[in-house]
Formats: sequence, structure tokens, C-alpha cells
Amino acid sequence: MSTPARPSKNSGSPLSASGGIWLVAEREITSKLRSKTFLISTGILLLIALAGILIGGFTSKNPEATAVAVTSETASVVEALPNVKTTEVADRAEAERLVRDEEVEAAVLPGDGPTGYTVVALEDAPGALVSGLSLSPAVEILEPATTNPLLRYFIAIGFGLVFFMAASTFGATIAQSVVEEKQTRVVEVLLSAIPARTLLAGKVVGNTVLAMAQILALAAIATVGLIVTDQDEVLSGLGAPIIWFAVFFLFGFVLLAALYAAAAALVSRMEDIGSTTTPIMMLVMAPYLLVILFNDNPLVLTIMSYVPFSAPVGMPMRLFVGEAQWWEPLLSLVILLAGCVVAIILGAKIYENSLLRMGARVKLAEALRG
Repeated sequence: MSTPARPSKNSGSPLSASGGIWLVAEREITSKLRSKTFLISTGILLLIALAGILIGGFTSKNPEATAVAVTSETASVVEALPNVKTTEVADRAEAERLVRDEEVEAAVLPGDGPTGYTVVALEDAPGALVSGLSLSPAVEILEPATTNPLLRYFIAIGFGLVFFMAASTFGATIAQSVVEEKQTRVVEVLLSAIPARTLLAGKVVGNTVLAMAQILALAAIATVGLIVTDQDEVLSGLGAPIIWFAVFFLFGFVLLAALYAAAAALVSRMEDIGSTTTPIMMLVMAPYLLVILFNDNPLVLTIMSYVPFSAPVGMPMRLFVGEAQWWEPLLSLVILLAGCVVAIILGAKIYENSLLRMGARVKLAEALRG
């Protein structure tokens, strides 16, 4: 709960707008940093992010070798294949016994086919082994994929999940703070010291600082994890998208924070928060779901990159896969800034006109009229 900002005791002059904003922001930051729940959850989030990158990196570099039984005639060919562990046997009978006992995944024996080899397996032959021994035709790709599909999927999850968790967590914090101040009538004391718009700006600034600090910490953790696991190629490809993600998230969160505060100001009880903030939560959840489901759909990603609510996820994703021109992030950012200004103006008007209205839920039309 925020404390009222007071004029300076030394000068006796009224508190300036910037001073009031900073006092409210400082209170929002310090109250959050004193919360053990916040600190523990942030620590767990950072550890999960680091563990995921490390496990993924080490697994990709050290895949489990395929156990294969070979004879003296096939040993040299199979041993030349990558990620294969061979066990030499005397004849076919011994090879089949190892396969049936599941001591090996398959056996490669001399055969009469075009390759001169036969793969013996229990239920299903290892695909990598079969393809390694097969005679493949020459392949010419007209439109090669710019990124690995699996890597693209995980990067989409990363951008979407970070945006969703940070925006929803700190947005909910703003909403709860606003309703708590109304419910306890502390807001009346606050407004006797500072204007409503200064109070709103302080809340938005304080929570934006916390959210950005969490984003930067996650970026640092991701960078360290990629360096430790020697994933230099992934790191070089993620560098610019991560920077753009931080920039887009900064303004995108300000937009959402203003809307969260405005929506919360419409009610006077904690039990009623969900009725006004659910539409905003849907706006936060939509980019998370869309980027995961349509990370390989250029049209959907392009639309997302120009919609203010989803641009913080859509544009960095397009930059990572190399589908955006150099000028597109700049245009998308201009659109986001315009949306941010509109949201702040509307949010401030709703917040200012609803903050002192207690009791029943304030209708949106009434809050806009004042």
C-alpha cells in the first residue's frame, strides 16, 4: 500500500510532479523488494530459465548414442556414422539375441539389397541409422529454412512466456494496489497530497522498473547459459531480438499497466477485480498463445508485430527467424508508442474519474465522461 507523499520539510514548498511520481514509484519498488514471495518467485524463475538453457545445450551437444550390433563385415561402415556405439558379434544369431534382449537397438548385418546391408530391429529401426546407411538422391532446396524448427518453437515459448508472466504478474500487482487503496480509503489521504495522475504515473513507473529489471536479469541469465554451453550460433542470432524485445516490452508494459490501473479503479473491492481486469488479461494471454501456435506462420507473426498488444512478442520473433526488414521494427515501435499514448490518456481519465467513487462498480461510460 502506498504512503502519502509529503512536501519537503526544509523548503515547505509543494511537492513537484516529478518528486511525487518518484516517491510513489520508490514505495512501489521497496514494498515489492521486501516481499519474500516476490524475491523467492523471481529467484525460482531465474533458476528455471538457467536450468532449461543448460540442460537443452548439454543435451543437444551430447545426445545418447545408439547401440548397434555389427559383424566384422559391417563394423567399419557403422562406426563411421555419428553418435553410434557398436558391439561386434560373430554371426546373425548372436546379433538377433542382443536385439531381442534389448541390449542393442538394432543390428547391421551383411545383406543382398542395393546397399549390401540389412538392419535388424525388434519393433522399429532407428531412423538415423537407416538414413545413414541408405542411398539418398541429390536434394536441392529452393526455400531453405532460416532456423531449426525445434529451436524456433522453443524461442517462441521463451518470448511468449516471459512476456506473459512479467506483464500479468506486475499488472496484477498494480490492480491490487489500486483496489486496496480504495477499499481502505487511503486513496483519499493520498489525493490530498498529490494529484491522481501523479499517483498513477508513480505506480506505473515503479512497476515498470521492476518488470524491466526482471527482463534484463532473464536476458543476462540466458546469455550466460548460452555461453557456458558453447551455443555461440544461437547467441549471435538472439542478440538483436533480445534487445528489441526489451525495448518493445518497456512500452508495451506501460500501455498494459495504465489499463490495469484504470480497470482496477472501477471497483472498490478485491473480489471484483477479476470482472474488470479479465479483458486485459486476455490481451496479455493472446500473444503468448499465438506465438506458440503460429510461430511458423509468417502472416500471423506479421500481423502480431504491428498490433500494440502483441508487438513485444511478434516483432522479436520475426527478427530472430530473419523475416523482418530493417525498417519494420522502427515502424512497429512507432505504432506501439502511439498506442501507448492513447492508452495512457484513456487510462488516466478513467483512473482520475473513478478513484474516489466507492461502492458499486463504476460503468466505463461514466468513468470516461467524468
